[in-house]
Amino acid sequence: MEKDLNINKESTDSEVKEPISEEQNQDHEEKNDETKEITPEERIKELEDKVARTFAEMENQRRRFEKEREDAFSYGGFVFAKETLNLIDNLERSKQILRNDDILKNTEALKKTLEHFDIINKDMVSILEKNGITPIDSIGKKLDPNLHQAMMEIDDDQKEPGTIIQEIQKGFMMKDRLLRPSLVGVSKKSEKKDEKSEENKENLDNQ
Repeated sequence: MEKDLNINKESTDSEVKEPISEEQNQDHEEKNDETKEITPEERIKELEDKVARTFAEMENQRRRFEKEREDAFSYGGFVFAKETLNLIDNLERSKQILRNDDILKNTEALKKTLEHFDIINKDMVSILEKNGITPIDSIGKKLDPNLHQAMMEIDDDQKEPGTIIQEIQKGFMMKDRLLRPSLVGVSKKSEKKDEKSEENKENLDNQ
């Protein structure tokens, strides 16, 4: 009987001393963390961080609103300004039609009409400039893809290739934004000259 009691005691001791698994230990630590109380100082720090983030978000929203408001004020008439340029284009086309009219050529009536057209054109450009819309200076400049659109290439050995030598349609800027690009013709070396240069080079190589 005493022997049986000893056996039971040993089995009980072995059960009590059985090691705790890693998963059980981790669960125990997580429960301890959850039950750990936050100190008032930590709670205040947490609230201060939340308030700081809220103010930062409000400031970012305010800046975005200010930027949108400024853009709306500065560029609100962008579409209207673009449409207005069509009037200037039509005025220029009308002048060209009148100049090419055989009946009106070299007449006093044509001269006075063109003078009136020029006055109207200058007044329109002046109004646009007062509202921050300015023409792009193109002739004699190097082609800039940000401002110009090349419509043709023209043989000109006197100019560096890519130089604007003809303006088909004037471009305009609205403050720092492109309202529309200038349509231009740019210079290129004549093909005959290029052929001669290539022929001379071949002759030199053969000597």
